[in-house]
Amino acid sequence: MLQIKQFNKKNIQHAFFTRHGGKSTGLYTALNCGIGSNDNISSVLDNRAQAMKALNLSAGSLVTCHQTHSSKRIVITKANRYATKHVGDGLVTSLPKVCLGILTADCSPILFSDEKNGVIGAAHAGWKGALNGILEATVNGMGSQGAEIGHIVCAIGPTIGPKSYEVGPEFKETFLDSDSTCNQFFAKSSRLGHYMFDLPSFIISRLSKIGINTVFNIDRDTYSDETSFYSYRRSSHKNEDDYGRLLSTIVINQK
Repeated sequence: MLQIKQFNKKNIQHAFFTRHGGKSTGLYTALNCGIGSNDNISSVLDNRAQAMKALNLSAGSLVTCHQTHSSKRIVITKANRYATKHVGDGLVTSLPKVCLGILTADCSPILFSDEKNGVIGAAHAGWKGALNGILEATVNGMGSQGAEIGHIVCAIGPTIGPKSYEVGPEFKETFLDSDSTCNQFFAKSSRLGHYMFDLPSFIISRLSKIGINTVFNIDRDTYSDETSFYSYRRSSHKNEDDYGRLLSTIVINQK
């Protein structure tokens, strides 16, 4: 379990879980928390419960969503907390003891905190979600619960790093068509016509544009560190059938 010391607050706790310590085996060794994987569901549920136990929370405290690389966020309230399925890529709440969870394997898990107003958020930000507005949508959702942009701070969890994220020319053009200044997030690759994309820096830039300037980046590359992290891209390059998912969480302990 990883944490960013500066991001932890008195009543708000967060965690970026690694793949260590769970019950899953094989490709999923060990703390696979992805229900969407083909792992044994019993192992996944045990792993999720184990993660909650590490935070001194009950298994039922965890709220996740069916992630679709969208710009949709869900505000978790007393009315919908126990809904069977939340579909989207951002979660927001002002409820204590509701642990928001995001699942990733290269995409960025982004955690949001407004300690002053008691509102938290979490977002799954791959390139598509980040480009299409999941960060802004999550912040807007926090605003609907009383958060103020000047009090929101963010943390970026383990993400595929700029030295591991090679993309083709069409990928770069998609970003430049949206904003010509995006060129700064692409470095030349050793392979002709390809580029290395810096997803964390792109996210930090997007957050800055909406007024969030305190962003902590854990700066851990999921692709290059197979011992600690799952990686969709690494699994694809190894022709593996599936991959595990990392859990990132944030919770208001009390108000």
